[in-house]
Amino acid sequence: MFSGIVEAMGIVKKIEESGSSLDITIQSDFSADTYIDQSIAHNGVCLTVTHQNETDYKVTAIKETLEKTNLGYWKVGDLVNLERSLFANARIDGHFVQGHVDSTVVCKEILEEDGSWYFHFSISPEWQKYIVKKGSICINGVSLTIVDISQDSFSVAIIPYTYEHTNFKNIQKDDVINIEFDVLGKYIIKYLDNIHAK
Repeated sequence: MFSGIVEAMGIVKKIEESGSSLDITIQSDFSADTYIDQSIAHNGVCLTVTHQNETDYKVTAIKETLEKTNLGYWKVGDLVNLERSLFANARIDGHFVQGHVDSTVVCKEILEEDGSWYFHFSISPEWQKYIVKKGSICINGVSLTIVDISQDSFSVAIIPYTYEHTNFKNIQKDDVINIEFDVLGKYIIKYLDNIHAK
């Protein structure tokens, strides 16, 4: 379980094909403190550490993960938002994030507003019911608040700190981005759908 508060940025050092999977080596400041079987969110995707040393660690993305996330677009040298799992006794400054990406969206527009940025993302009709104005959403592993919604898009506002300390500063128009909708909202919608189906 994560909170969507990015802890550090890592650098993709190596990508190796392994059947239908990808073995990805990440360099990060906390590599020496990682351990085998540890769960770490990478741009919001929960991946398990399979190897580590003082400077980097390795994770594996299987076919299912590659089909539902933007990991297949990663290149050596890319910056990745990283977050280790929560401690049970810590404050939750974002919202509950599972690291189970629901889908990807495309960045449609980036507007700079004198010290902040508005990012607009496309959204398909099937996901509209999970988008709530002023509700929570996880984008590339970052817990954010939805600012506005239209028929085929939504927007979020990024403050300077978040812009500088995550890979939002590297996002460009037409980039494919990971999203995870609020898990509490998903359970409520499923419950209501089941009631209406009876």
